[in-house]
Amino acid sequence: MKGIAHFVAGVAAASCVPEAVRAASEGNPTYFILGGVFGLLPDTIDFKFSRYFYSHDIEVTPDPIAPDAQYIADRVAEAINRAHASGESVRVKLNTVPVGLDQWQQYEVAFDVAARTVAVRYGPVVDTGQNLIPGSEPPPNAEAVAPVDCEVRIEYLSSTQVDIFDGPVFSMDPTDDGRVSPGFIPWHRAWSHSLVIGVLFGLIGGVIWDIWATAVIFGASAMHALFDQLGYMGSALFYPFHSRRMSGLKLMHSGEALANLTAVWFCCLLTFWNLWRAVPGGIPPNGTRVLILYGMVLPTLTITVYRRIRKRFAW
Repeated sequence: MKGIAHFVAGVAAASCVPEAVRAASEGNPTYFILGGVFGLLPDTIDFKFSRYFYSHDIEVTPDPIAPDAQYIADRVAEAINRAHASGESVRVKLNTVPVGLDQWQQYEVAFDVAARTVAVRYGPVVDTGQNLIPGSEPPPNAEAVAPVDCEVRIEYLSSTQVDIFDGPVFSMDPTDDGRVSPGFIPWHRAWSHSLVIGVLFGLIGGVIWDIWATAVIFGASAMHALFDQLGYMGSALFYPFHSRRMSGLKLMHSGEALANLTAVWFCCLLTFWNLWRAVPGGIPPNGTRVLILYGMVLPTLTITVYRRIRKRFAW
């Protein structure tokens, strides 16, 4: 999920704590601020800190002047083979290819499980907005394949596109059944997304503030991790007791606009409902049913019909 979705989810988690709503009504926003902050904190830790302290064993730096897809394929295959032979994780960094001012040479790395190969294919030149540069075409030697010595187990996506800014890191992790699993950006959604760490943060918050802060902080942290679990990558929910990321439910991709909009919408509904309950007199009869009908059922039906029509007529 995007940052705005996690922030709103953290605020929604705070709204579920009656003391947080009461305090806010008296002019004290502390609990809601804590909800927003700890809704964002796991990704902030990863992207602002963890990524810069994560080392790698093999660095792949494609030549922008003489593109060579075989070089990339061979280096990625080398990482897999080293992990398989040694029984230890091998980290490989795929660097991006800047070819001019606001121009990047795009390439894709794919793991073919059936063929036991790593396939690399160069794409066009794109700008920083990932828009195709008019007239650009893939360079010579644009495709290559390198064999690997073992089977590969895919837990995230079988192919990754590398284009702008900083390239991804893969951790080639040996599995108990003799395969190797490429872990995509392994520094992300690790300990920072653990429910156990969320409890620890909550207890620290309880010492600084009170028990209600504990509930808000843990709720916001848990909402973040569980939202991410709906996607493909998953999270290390029980670190340090289980350090590997649990596979996500694969219901959507974290960058999908509709998925993020839906998450924000339902979190806003939850927040509104919790605030509504706190007003004098509470929610009127059938108020919750009306909210569900107009806030959840009708929008869901509208979006479902729109998507089916769009798919049928290929808009």
